[in-house]
Amino acid sequence: MAVNKEKTVWFCSNCGNEYSKWMGKCPACGEWNTMVEKTVATGKPKHNAVAAAASQGRVPQKLNEIGSAQENRFSLGMGELDRLLGGGLVEGSLVLIGGEPGIGKSTLSLQIPLGCNLRTLYVSGEESPRQVKMRADRLGGDNGNCEIYSETLMENIIAQAQEMRPQLMIVDSVQTMYSQNVDSSAGSVSQIKEVTSMLLHFAKSSGIPVILIGHITKDGYIAGPKILEHIVDVVLQFEGDDKGSYRILRSIKNRFGSTSELAVFEMTGTGLREVTNPSEMLMPMHEQGLSGTAIAVMLDGLRPFLFEVQALVSTAAYGTAQRSATGFDVRRLNMLLAVLEKRAGFKLTMKDVFLNMAGGLRITEPACDLAVVAAVLSSTFDFALPSDICFAGEVGLSGEIRPVSQMDRRIMEAERLGFRKIFVSKYSSLDKSAAGSIEVVRVADIPALVKSIFR
Repeated sequence: MAVNKEKTVWFCSNCGNEYSKWMGKCPACGEWNTMVEKTVATGKPKHNAVAAAASQGRVPQKLNEIGSAQENRFSLGMGELDRLLGGGLVEGSLVLIGGEPGIGKSTLSLQIPLGCNLRTLYVSGEESPRQVKMRADRLGGDNGNCEIYSETLMENIIAQAQEMRPQLMIVDSVQTMYSQNVDSSAGSVSQIKEVTSMLLHFAKSSGIPVILIGHITKDGYIAGPKILEHIVDVVLQFEGDDKGSYRILRSIKNRFGSTSELAVFEMTGTGLREVTNPSEMLMPMHEQGLSGTAIAVMLDGLRPFLFEVQALVSTAAYGTAQRSATGFDVRRLNMLLAVLEKRAGFKLTMKDVFLNMAGGLRITEPACDLAVVAAVLSSTFDFALPSDICFAGEVGLSGEIRPVSQMDRRIMEAERLGFRKIFVSKYSSLDKSAAGSIEVVRVADIPALVKSIFR
């Protein structure tokens, strides 16, 4: 009979790799001071693993003999979430939803069973059943399909799920769960790995999809070892300001669909509302005739949407000019201002420049460069741009306007929202049928843009 022994190992809290001794820097991920000491049990297996696998029918198969039928999917009653998952929740999948505290993870996880017809086991490790009931009354929906189970021991949770046989199981949250197989506290590296592995085995063997809620560290990453994201099938992450009303749910990993998708929600008093047209929250909300604003056409994944870029240029009150950007890389702003001064002759050295992306967005796509330049020039001249024009293009160091990807999709979105004119790079390859009734103005460089707008 095999006797389990205990040994001390070191885990990297960032990537989850295991080492026999402490090291200052993790060789796998390169992070410093992330080693955590844990005690684990070791021993020989009590059965023949090969014979057990064969007895369960798990034997090698030829690739051309494996069926390629589509996975069975469940609708979660939310069109945006179903689209983000690739058409619905796949049977037997393990989905991880992460986000900062208060951003809406628990609201979404409870809103799912209240809005769909799936019999759901909702496991709450952080709240009592009464607290969950109070939130459910605020959200509304059908409470008869959802059963609340307040428990943190994973063996009890799986036993209850096997007895109940729900159509969907939600675990809130993975950092509060623990297993008796690991001698450490809940939330540790070894516990998170063990709990997630148990849930994955349960989901695959039973065909019941499981949704996990995960915490976020101060650096914006999902708490726990990086292996947590490798184990699960889908990783969704909430983004946005918890003080604002809009939330972005982004697909980081998806084994059953595309990761080039995002879903936008608005937090209301009755839960999260789907925003099918994200441009509605980002369009100008002020009177026409104000200088320093321009509309950019951005593409996040496969979804285009338009938002307002705001700029303010004023004379520097002190000796050194200020450069401030909200939602935009200030280093790129300085680069664009240098291009305007060097290639187009605009003297901005003694000017304060403030830039803001409307709606609290954080923009990294270079296609917004053209709108930033237009907004800065509009504020410099104190000239209001027409409200029915928009911009999509990257600005190079020599002042040239460079083409950006999927321009046809951007133009079609701008036309759908009623814009009359869009400024793009002269070198963009366009499908003539995509333009429709909107006028496409091609500009080669910054001077050409100035002549086209401020003539």
